[in-house]
Amino acid sequence: MTTVGVLHETAGRERRVALTPDGVTRLRRLGVRVLVETGAGRHAWFDDAGYAAAGAEIGARSQVYDESDVLLVVRPPDDIAALPAGRVLIGMLDPLGDPALAEALAAQGVTAISLDLLPRTLSRAQPMDALTSQANVAGYKAALLAAEAYGGFFPMLVTAAGTSRPAQVLVLGAGVAGLQAIATARRLGALVSGYDVREAAQADIASTGASVLRLAGAGQNGGDGYARGLAEEEAAAQLSALAAAIPRFDVVITTAKVPGGRAPLLVSEDALRAMRPGSVVLDLGGGNVAGSAADTRTVTEHGVTVIGAPNLSATVPVAASTAYGRNVVALVSTLMPEGRLHIDGADEVQAAVLVCRDGAVVHPRLREIEREIR
Repeated sequence: MTTVGVLHETAGRERRVALTPDGVTRLRRLGVRVLVETGAGRHAWFDDAGYAAAGAEIGARSQVYDESDVLLVVRPPDDIAALPAGRVLIGMLDPLGDPALAEALAAQGVTAISLDLLPRTLSRAQPMDALTSQANVAGYKAALLAAEAYGGFFPMLVTAAGTSRPAQVLVLGAGVAGLQAIATARRLGALVSGYDVREAAQADIASTGASVLRLAGAGQNGGDGYARGLAEEEAAAQLSALAAAIPRFDVVITTAKVPGGRAPLLVSEDALRAMRPGSVVLDLGGGNVAGSAADTRTVTEHGVTVIGAPNLSATVPVAASTAYGRNVVALVSTLMPEGRLHIDGADEVQAAVLVCRDGAVVHPRLREIEREIR
């Protein structure tokens, strides 16, 4: 019988867990044994008793490593050296952002599968799309966090003390996180505008009922459904145009990311200086805002609150873990449809997420990076 292990997350501020009791029940139906590390779900409010009731066994981390064929994580564990050779590690490993991790896992003899490499253009991969499920959570929380930090009301309020105008909110980037941030901010009553360099995404913004901020210059989608990075001249023109538009807004939420690349700068120092005191800028993309830092909230000398929040989904651990666990179950079900592990390198979905196997990095994009480094 194949054993699937669930590890407690070791990354700082990470509250999610890779599998919830609901996911245990689903895996048990495949005839799989599930072994959960003691306390793996406690930060997401899933206790060991709940896992046991769903049919999982509870054990120490060393037992999970020793007895599991497949190990489930959200983010890479910090004790990779403890991973026994021959194990399969599944998580959001970000190998394009950290190619050295892929090499370390290969050297360890571990087969690594990274959900963040999943091609969004394949319809049958949608139930496994962890980036989408987690971005959806992050976009929702971004709007709430921005509303909490803003010193005024998001909706227009008419009271005996007078009328308060609604907040003007701009969301930069109309991927899953951006569209959810737009929708949530609109539910809170703000007047919302959205911007994305991709023409197709501008139609998505309009479909939510938000206004579309149109600036000169449009990019293209990548072939895998992700945004591509802009050329240097395009990026400079975009930054200048945004600097002129941003000061009109009370709240700006940025969500732009480029897989395997640096998040684009969208809010410059000039734009921050021109914003009204009391304005809020929330950087969900991690690097979209000049001077922002992860997990920090600062106020500029001009009175603008800047929030760095690249991992907001971890702050909504129940919803995020439940969605992620279902993504994992969908993937694991394709790897062991009859309860026995079988990785098919010819399968387009499995090949797309396979990072390393048999002591070697096998993902084409990662092998290109290796050649460039050498």
